[in-house]
Amino acid sequence: MNWDVLGGAAKWHMTNVRNLKLPQWRTLAADPAQRCLVPLTAFCEYTLDKHDLGDGKKPLQGEMWFDVLDQPIFAVGGFWQVTAKGSSFAMVTCDPNELVAPIHQKAMITILAPEDQEQWLRGTYEDVVALQQPYPAERMSVSGPVFPTRGTV
Repeated sequence: MNWDVLGGAAKWHMTNVRNLKLPQWRTLAADPAQRCLVPLTAFCEYTLDKHDLGDGKKPLQGEMWFDVLDQPIFAVGGFWQVTAKGSSFAMVTCDPNELVAPIHQKAMITILAPEDQEQWLRGTYEDVVALQQPYPAERMSVSGPVFPTRGTV
């Protein structure tokens, strides 16, 4: 699938969806056939500050990698649809938890506990909105910053 639920129909790639009350997102959220689970082993957010690595190159933001301690492969709530460019998807975001907020203050992906995944896929619109919550910070870890483009991990 393409990671852009609008398939290039907007000015920017629509990789994340947040406001499920907007008509275009409410339509996807209300239809179980348009919901999906996006499997991940980790996700990245960039540091707010740039770091001087002392290598004579411009300072750059570091990558902070988050994982879920109790799920080596975890599911993120998502929506998909067929677009002019084929099947396309986006991940649903929510408020950040205490671990993610210092790095990304606006949002984090909606990580689903295993027992909530079926409800995400088959439940009502109200169920989906209720599941759009930050994953417990104490069940996650973060590492970094790392700078793989400079060969520094």
